[in-house]
Amino acid sequence: MTYGTSKWREWVLEESESRPFIEKALELGINFFDTANAYSLGVSEKIVGRALKDFARRDEVVIATKVFFPMGERPNQGGLSRLHIMQAVEDSLRRLGTDYIDLYQIHRWDPETPIEETLEGLHDLVKSGKVRYIGGSSMYAWQFAKSLYLADLHGWTRFVSMQNHYNLVYREEEREMIPLCLSEGIGLIPWSPLARGFLSGNRSREDWGDTSRAKTDDFAHLMYYQESDFTVVERVKELAEKKGVSPSQIALAWLLHQPGVSSPIIGASRMSHLEENVAALDIELSPEDLEALEEPYTPHPVLGHT
Repeated sequence: MTYGTSKWREWVLEESESRPFIEKALELGINFFDTANAYSLGVSEKIVGRALKDFARRDEVVIATKVFFPMGERPNQGGLSRLHIMQAVEDSLRRLGTDYIDLYQIHRWDPETPIEETLEGLHDLVKSGKVRYIGGSSMYAWQFAKSLYLADLHGWTRFVSMQNHYNLVYREEEREMIPLCLSEGIGLIPWSPLARGFLSGNRSREDWGDTSRAKTDDFAHLMYYQESDFTVVERVKELAEKKGVSPSQIALAWLLHQPGVSSPIIGASRMSHLEENVAALDIELSPEDLEALEEPYTPHPVLGHT
């Protein structure tokens, strides 16, 4: 989401600024690139597709994108109807410059469309070869369980991944969704692993922070900034100082220690952040470290499903 056009969100990087991050990610060993048709209304897909064509072999990278959010104001430009899925996948393939998508995800649950229609449409995309695997994103566990059951019942393609809202200051997914995914062999690729920058430790109780995103990201203020969230960040900063690393690295290392997590979805806007994030793979946290980070957490309302 960080790469696209600033006309969509003012903190988004333009193509010339974005390409070095994709090239550097490949150099660092990253081969999984996640975008969505709604990010910058298609511009993100174009940037990712062009950069990967220039910097990588197609069969050596995994390209993931998503469908659901409206791409315009006219009828049938959003949702998970068969009509929109079939139209959206063709548009995404064209923008990405590829003839298949490795992982095609439903960006949210569509209450206006029977899930059977959505699942059969996704199954047909897999059978056609335009999509290799399908995944889900934030929804209730009962909705995901229903989807898996219906896929099995009808012999349709199963979801293989869940891109859910999960980080040190939002752990409600541990109640139902994550146990379901562990039981069913579903890989977790959490979004907002740094809580939209909140876990980097540069936010304050007095103001929203110094960065452009911090000052303009109203969505973050609906989800975080509880008193207990700041207490968690203080624990993160204390452990980071003890280990000589950054708070962001500790937050990512915690997530990488959680069962079922395949990869957090990161979006760096500074090259140093990208390099720091990758270095989090080498950080070992003891049971005592994990307990100290987790202890201040308090329950949150369910967030990120809409």
